[in-house]
Amino acid sequence: MSAHVIVFGNEKGGAGKSTLAIHVACALLDAGKRVAILDLDLRQRSLGRFFENRVAWTKANGVTLPLPTAPDMGDGVALARADEATQLATFEEALEQARRQGDYVCIDTPGGDTPITRAAHVAADQVVTPMNDSFVDFDMLGTVDPVTLEVKRPSMYAETVWEARKRRAVAGGRPIDWVVLSNRLAVAAARNRQRLDERVATLARRVGFRVGPGLRDRVIYRELFPFGLTVADLSPEVRPVAVSLAHVAARQELRGLMQALNLDDGVVPREAA
Repeated sequence: MSAHVIVFGNEKGGAGKSTLAIHVACALLDAGKRVAILDLDLRQRSLGRFFENRVAWTKANGVTLPLPTAPDMGDGVALARADEATQLATFEEALEQARRQGDYVCIDTPGGDTPITRAAHVAADQVVTPMNDSFVDFDMLGTVDPVTLEVKRPSMYAETVWEARKRRAVAGGRPIDWVVLSNRLAVAAARNRQRLDERVATLARRVGFRVGPGLRDRVIYRELFPFGLTVADLSPEVRPVAVSLAHVAARQELRGLMQALNLDDGVVPREAA
């Protein structure tokens, strides 16, 4: 039960949780780590479909790449419609299997508040929250004064993580390392970024999260999804798209992400040449 559980969470959809979960899981796999995944976005299943694509592409191209284990949670649509007790029991059984199978457990969560999402946060050793460069996304973390833009109080998702931390403390578990990542930043500096960064730093001190860099809005993070690949997988043998300098920059960006999450021990992206 010593597996490191990473939950990618944010109650707002479209923040990039699945993209981060995919890239972190693949970086760990390529470093030789045992990884188990749980996709709690029971209807969309982006994380699960990515690795299904990976199996199909590598088989068709005669290539071998590492794969995670994925404990079976059954029919996702049916589970989403099930009662809370059934959902929680299914999740707990799958999480127990995942902890036995992996050194790391990567859990992708849906946008929104669900019973199993809350249970996943309580089980997390690390919560990774991507946030787009927008006060719309910040509103899920903290409320600002509409006149002064000063931070007034933590918002919905911050309260969810705070409650998970309290439950972990009562149960005697390790403190949750909460990391908020500035995700999908435009290459050019946005006009409001400085104001937003200042509010994020203020809220970080108040509720206790770390701030780190996420992944910029690059085509490469999207165009490799149909193949089940990431920039960490590219090599002379694995090259479904032409490699450019932009891909080299993305590889370094991924390394920076892993360092920010303290997951870079032994993680060395493959050479693209």
